[in-house]
Amino acid sequence: MMSDANRTMVALRAIFLLALSLLAMPAAAAEAAPPTLFVNVNVVPMDRERVLRGQSVLVREGRIAAIAPKIAAPAGAVVVVDGGGTAYLLPGLSDMHVHVRDRETLAMLLASGVTTALDMGEAHNAIVGRTRAAIARGDTPGPRLFAALAVDGSAQFGHLVLPTPEIARDAVRVAKANGYEFIKVYSNLTPEVFAALVIEARAQGLAVVGHNVEKIGLERQVAGGQAMVAHLEEFLYGFFKLPEGADPQAAPADSEIARAVAFLKQHGTTVTADLATYQAIAAQWGKPAAVQAALASPEARHLSPGDRIDWRRSGYQRRTGSLDARAAFLGRFARALAAAGVPLIAGTDAPTIAGLFAGDALHRDLAALEAAGLSRYQALATATREPGAFVARALPPGERFGTVAVGSRADLLLVTANPLDGLVALREPVGVMAAGRWHDAAALAAMREKVADTYVATP
Repeated sequence: MMSDANRTMVALRAIFLLALSLLAMPAAAAEAAPPTLFVNVNVVPMDRERVLRGQSVLVREGRIAAIAPKIAAPAGAVVVVDGGGTAYLLPGLSDMHVHVRDRETLAMLLASGVTTALDMGEAHNAIVGRTRAAIARGDTPGPRLFAALAVDGSAQFGHLVLPTPEIARDAVRVAKANGYEFIKVYSNLTPEVFAALVIEARAQGLAVVGHNVEKIGLERQVAGGQAMVAHLEEFLYGFFKLPEGADPQAAPADSEIARAVAFLKQHGTTVTADLATYQAIAAQWGKPAAVQAALASPEARHLSPGDRIDWRRSGYQRRTGSLDARAAFLGRFARALAAAGVPLIAGTDAPTIAGLFAGDALHRDLAALEAAGLSRYQALATATREPGAFVARALPPGERFGTVAVGSRADLLLVTANPLDGLVALREPVGVMAAGRWHDAAALAAMREKVADTYVATP
């Protein structure tokens, strides 16, 4: 009789062969956007802390073709966006920890200035395949979406279960065949399966990211090849080793923070600085009224019916005690990481955490990072330059993004004030460009209204 493990392996291999056959089918070509010329703009390139005033930026075929004080408009059809000398052009924003369930979530991200996102598990296959292709063609509004396949050693959290190294290797090949770029590890994997995932992911050109694995610990995971830790919170359990049920008011010693900073710096490991995520959890911890207030807010018009149900069921609101002290500690930890130059990327877990709306949550995270003591440039870099640098390290070679530079992907955000003088300027953009396609403020507002209308019409 065939064992459960063998059945899983046979099924994975069948899916792998089917995926390979689908990949062999010709893909629809992306429709090129017309050239766009930004004139009279102040450029915030985000390669370092500076502003280039009075510039023109030419975009062709989805990439930045030229940056100079004066650029002649190319012949033929061209979109001209005039900043009037007062608008600021910067890279589009990145939210490197989202959970996308529908196209409406992607539209809300784009309408909020997010031009790159990383789905960290459980996106439908249609999102990873068909919807991403529709975005690339320009048929569907949304950011460029990277995708991670979430895997675990048990069914406790609902992820794909990998009981053996052999099945783990097959799972990585299936992920590769289906267009995933990352493998997200979860809490219950065995050391043998984790090692197999890292080796096979490296062979297939994928990167391993994710949580603390309880039987391994973050130090061994990072040393073993994990490229990114998906939450600051994971260090509480996987590095500082605070036991389950420990006093929430207890915080690691300064010497332990210094050790963690030095270790991450040594390995060049990227950390998702998701302060807004833990703050949202702390805000609803034992407080059902906080969840109800979020559901009654104007932003809830843009929340899917499924997420409304999940928010109401949130187990955090039934807990006791307070997480405020731990939230404050994570702010101190983020500040120490930033000061040492450890790569930090912004992420939110939206919209799976009650109170965090897709798009808006990223602005909350940037504000939380600034409040924790990061400079505005450091905070903004977590959503621009650092995600681009992380993807370049994890998935070479690839399109450059995250800076305004010749050759970079034309993901851009035009705002009315210098974001280095106040991050609030990012919240109401003049327009957003994604892969060379320009969406002005009216188009962004229409996206939001279409999402609200779609959700209202859903029984």
